[in-house]
Amino acid sequence: MERWQNRVAVVTEASSGIGAAIAADLVKAGLVVVALARRETRLQEIKKALQADQQQRYHPIKCDVTNEEDIKKAFAWVEKDLGGTDILVNNAGAFHYGVNLVDSDNSGVIHKIVDTNVKAVAFCVREAFNSMKKRDFAGHVIIINSVAGHTSEITSISPGAVMTEGVPDLFKNSGIPYLNPEDISSALLYVIATPPNVQIYELTIEPVSGRNVSNMEPQN
Repeated sequence: MERWQNRVAVVTEASSGIGAAIAADLVKAGLVVVALARRETRLQEIKKALQADQQQRYHPIKCDVTNEEDIKKAFAWVEKDLGGTDILVNNAGAFHYGVNLVDSDNSGVIHKIVDTNVKAVAFCVREAFNSMKKRDFAGHVIIINSVAGHTSEITSISPGAVMTEGVPDLFKNSGIPYLNPEDISSALLYVIATPPNVQIYELTIEPVSGRNVSNMEPQN
């Protein structure tokens, strides 16, 4: 942790639970923490519970991460007052138990989930990354996920680089190994061809690179 001493970490949804614990532990570990949450009063209570020297490195900011302008203002404050974001901990997440994806009256829930779990993450990563890039600093982005996202009846197919019309010409002859669209189609057929008692939740497909091939060669 020595290299992170006095570096700036931004933690979302830091007013309770995992986010609150992470923010407090980072401060105790010697980092400067910017705690974002809608409940500013709760953030202030957490700050008061810290030791005096730690309180000086804990900065609570009221921020609704589903609001892009709130995010911009928060990160702009970090840039102006603390010099920039070195670590981003995306902890904010929305979960609604018992909501069926295909219900006709669940539009509000879907919007909230997408705003919190997708848009907010993208906006925060954008601001943090630009801060790191501008200072040429190799920071860290951490996303707190959940096993709940891995237990639905949906199959997630995650391909590596695929040679499609959308690949820029710059990369087509770069030597990067690519999958073919037919490889992904074959994977889909494999997924749906499984018997009814088999469910594939996640399938990651990567092209075999020279490094992968060499690793498979027998060793003398």
